[in-house]
Amino acid sequence: MQLGMIGLGRMGGNIVRRLMRHGHDCVVFDTNAASVAQLAKEGASPSQDLASFVKQLKAPRAVWVMLPAGPITEATVNALGEVLESGDIIIDGGNSNYQDDVRRAQALKGKGIRYIDVGTSGGVWGLDRGYCMMIGGDATAFNHLDPIFKTLAPGVGTIDKTPGREHMKSTAEDGYLYTGPAGSGHFVKMVHNGIEYGLMQAYAEGLDILKGVNQDSIPAERRYDLNLADITELWRRGSVVSSWLLDLSAISLAEDPELKSYSGYVEDSGEGRWTIQAAIEEAVPADVLTAALYTRFRSRKEHTFAEKLLSAMRKQFGGHKEPGKK
Repeated sequence: MQLGMIGLGRMGGNIVRRLMRHGHDCVVFDTNAASVAQLAKEGASPSQDLASFVKQLKAPRAVWVMLPAGPITEATVNALGEVLESGDIIIDGGNSNYQDDVRRAQALKGKGIRYIDVGTSGGVWGLDRGYCMMIGGDATAFNHLDPIFKTLAPGVGTIDKTPGREHMKSTAEDGYLYTGPAGSGHFVKMVHNGIEYGLMQAYAEGLDILKGVNQDSIPAERRYDLNLADITELWRRGSVVSSWLLDLSAISLAEDPELKSYSGYVEDSGEGRWTIQAAIEEAVPADVLTAALYTRFRSRKEHTFAEKLLSAMRKQFGGHKEPGKK
């Protein structure tokens, strides 16, 4: 099956590679000519501009946009809306806000262009492991693109079937799922990423406690020099807290036990914030997810004005002095 890909970064490029490995025909475009040239060497059909890109696609055209969420994706979808025809399909596989999907789908519907939003999880490992995809938008477009999604998904693999699902018909166990109308795919992915923040924070705090038990402030008889690389590896083997995030933690600690190559500055890509906004709108308590997001904010600062004011108040009411810098 043919697919056009705009955006050949780490995920976009690897999506193309995985599709070509399984016999699909890919037409590619990116403002980075070197990325286009590289994939052309690997078998993709290169494009120098949007006009030549669209010209190479056969109707009904299917164009996957894999660009950073925000203005660049918005501009690209708008540009495609001007050159594609009725029956064609636009897929946003990035991390766009689901409300943008609803608006875009409605705008494109008037032109007969079908819109699909794909929440894509798998990162740089997706080329070999496959991508977990949460897919919203036009149902006919989803059905048409099923061979693409099936190829990109991990498949059943070696994961045991969930008891009770023996008679349920769903693509979920293959690693991709049609979730409903426009925006629903990115909405599910948004909450997925919010949960991811909380899971990551739990691992980070737990391992920090294990590391901190060896500090001088702990009585000598309760001071343990624990091997965190071994402990994370241990937990991967039959523990109730095993997960892919734990696998990745084990890899990181095996490579760099003290994590000396990291500063501790943690970005957030947007979905965590949007998840909290959705929780507020729905009046759903999201204590853990909110705290995890705020911790990421904290990681980007040394000491905020608020922390300085806390220290100043403690000195004023109790004479508490700050410890000297170590």
